[in-house]
Amino acid sequence: MMDSWPRMPYIETCVRVSRSDDRLTNLKRQINCREVRRAMKILFSGIIGRYPFGGVAWCSLMYLIGFRMLGHEVCYIEDTGECVYDWEKNSLSENPAYGIRCIRNTLEPFGLRNHWCYVNYDGTYYGLSQDALRSYCAEADLFVNLSGGTWFWRDEYSRIPRRVFVDSDPVFTQLAIAKGEPWYVDFFRQFDHLFTFGANIGSPQCDVPTSGFTWEKTWQPVITGLWATDKQARLDKFTTVMTWRTESFTDVDGNKDREFFRFLDLPGRTPTQFELAVNGPQQLLAEYGWSPVDAMNVSRTIWTYRDFIQNSKAEFGIAKHAYVFPQSGWFSDRTECYLAAGRPALVQETGWSEHVPSGVGLLPFSTTEEAIEGLARLESDYQLHARRASEIARECFDASRVLPPFLEKACR
Repeated sequence: MMDSWPRMPYIETCVRVSRSDDRLTNLKRQINCREVRRAMKILFSGIIGRYPFGGVAWCSLMYLIGFRMLGHEVCYIEDTGECVYDWEKNSLSENPAYGIRCIRNTLEPFGLRNHWCYVNYDGTYYGLSQDALRSYCAEADLFVNLSGGTWFWRDEYSRIPRRVFVDSDPVFTQLAIAKGEPWYVDFFRQFDHLFTFGANIGSPQCDVPTSGFTWEKTWQPVITGLWATDKQARLDKFTTVMTWRTESFTDVDGNKDREFFRFLDLPGRTPTQFELAVNGPQQLLAEYGWSPVDAMNVSRTIWTYRDFIQNSKAEFGIAKHAYVFPQSGWFSDRTECYLAAGRPALVQETGWSEHVPSGVGLLPFSTTEEAIEGLARLESDYQLHARRASEIARECFDASRVLPPFLEKACR
C-alpha cells in the first residue's frame, strides 16, 4: 500500500523560497485543462537505477516532487530491460542491488517510500510488486516516460489514458527515429505527445529530421528551493560536470569532446580559474589548466552533486556537438541547477538564447573570444550576475512554471 506524502521541513522550505505563502494554490490555478484540475495519478518513468549518478537522479526526482507539489499522486517506474551500472564495481552488473539502492536513497528521503518499482532485465520486480504496480496503472491518468525509463509497452502502461515521452537527448533521438527501425518508430507512435528539451526541434532554425512526429518544447523542472543557498562558494572557480563521450548513439559523432577541443587552450588566455568534474583525458586537461577532478565521485549521490554545484563560483558549460551544429535549442538541466543555486553560467550557444533570457546571470558563447569576454563580464560584477541567475531559475525553470503548461499539453 502506498503511504501518504508527509509535510516535511525541506518541502516547506521550497514553498517559502518561492516567495509565496499560497504556492500550492497558485500552482493549481495555473492549470487550465479540465483533466488536470483534479488530482491525477501519474506513472513516471526514469533511469535512476540504470544510470545511478547524482545529476541523472535529480532529473527524475524534481519531476516527482513537482507533480506532488501540484497535488498529484506519483509512482516511479524503471523498466529498461538493461543491466544497471554498478559504481562500486565500475561495470554493468546483472545484480541490480546498486541501482536499487540508488533509487531508494534518492526517493525515500522525499516521502516516496513505497512509491517506486524497478523491473530488472530478468523480469524480477523490486519495490512495489508486479500486482501492486498493475493496480496503480489501472487507476493512473498519465504516463510520463523521461529519457527511455521504460522501453516496453506492457499492457498496464499502454492502457493508461494519456501517455507522453520527454526527450532529454534531442537530435540523437530524432536521428535514431529517422533510421526507420520498425520497433523504435512504433515505440514512439504509441505516445499521445512527445516533448523535447531541444526548443528548436521541428522549427526552421533546425534541420534535424522529425520523421512526421511533432515535438513540443519543454524544460527540465527545477525545485529551486532545494538548490538556493546563502553560502558563499567554496571554490573561486568556474566548474561543470560533464561526460567526455557517451556510449549511446555511437554512430553519431556528436559528443562533447568534439566541441571541447575548440576551447582547449582557454585557461591560458584568461585569469579565470576552472575545475572540471569529467571522465575524460585527465592528464591532457590538466596540462591545459582545466584542473580536472573525477566526475564519478562528484556525481555519486544527489547530495555530492549538489554540493559541487553550490560550492562553485559559476558554470562554464560545453554542449555536445550534436546539440550545437544544428542549433537544436537544447538547454542543460545541469545549468538550470547552477542558476537555481545562484551561480551564474557561461554556456555554449545551441540556439537556447532565443528562448531563455541572457546577458546578465546567464551568457551564451560560440567562439573562444566570446568565452573570454563572457568570463570577464561575469567576474566584473559577480553579485549582479549571481542575483540574476537565481531570478532566471525561478522565472523560467521552477517546477511551478514548467509543469502546469506541460500537464495541460499532456492531457489534451
